[in-house]
Amino acid sequence: MKEVRIDFGKLNEVADTNNLKYSSGNPFPHIYLDNLFDDELLDDIVSEFPNANDIDWIKFNEATSKKLASKDELQFGLYTRTFIHILNSKPFLTFLEKLTSIENLIPDPTLEGGGLHQILPGGLLKVHADFNIHHRTNLDRRLNVIVYLNKDWKEEYGGFFELWNENMSEAVVRLLPLFNRMAIFSTTSTSYHGHPDPLTCPDDRSRKSLALYYYTNGRPQNEIINGLETHSTLYKNRGTLKEIENHSLSSTMRKVARKFVPPILLDIKRKLFI
Repeated sequence: MKEVRIDFGKLNEVADTNNLKYSSGNPFPHIYLDNLFDDELLDDIVSEFPNANDIDWIKFNEATSKKLASKDELQFGLYTRTFIHILNSKPFLTFLEKLTSIENLIPDPTLEGGGLHQILPGGLLKVHADFNIHHRTNLDRRLNVIVYLNKDWKEEYGGFFELWNENMSEAVVRLLPLFNRMAIFSTTSTSYHGHPDPLTCPDDRSRKSLALYYYTNGRPQNEIINGLETHSTLYKNRGTLKEIENHSLSSTMRKVARKFVPPILLDIKRKLFI
């Protein structure tokens, strides 16, 4: 294996230069950065990226999500694992903290919800806000980082990554998932984003990405919405305030449900709404 190097001096310069741009991002704090990593490293990751039938993918095939995902490092190639470990390292956390002004970030080595993502032709991920509390650590999810791995990606293939305003009237940002493009954005209960239109790339291609999420112990009070203190994915209809899926329950409601509702009914509820 070739030595994997990341120029953290360059990254810290980028963070210092783009801190204001990140914090003033519309519709919520975000940024995308192109060609930040060595192309040869990402080429190696692409070369070992598993095809649809190569590994035991987590398969989503619902109205809101049609994609493949894997958080199992044992199924990843060596370059992929190394890159993920770097993105979870203290020097990369320092870069993210400088860029976003979010202090004391904590990585997630379990890759809950993250890891490798692949969307095949016809796949999509409806607009949503992400789960906000890690179910194992109880930490607050504060930051999403997505690295795209799609060479020679054409606009007619679709697959735009969209950021929507809070009243769901407009996609303020639409990004093509281009090779060596990294999208970073703050994770709140109203940071609505997704890839909502079915992918139209050729049958021999797919939309590949690598995602990592970062946490803190608590979050600013102004980011907490009454009734949404703890929630899983919140899907939204475009152009309307109506939610099409909301798995959320406040922490109090969850405790009450678990205490008084028979397990078989909770299981039926989960099956009906996943």
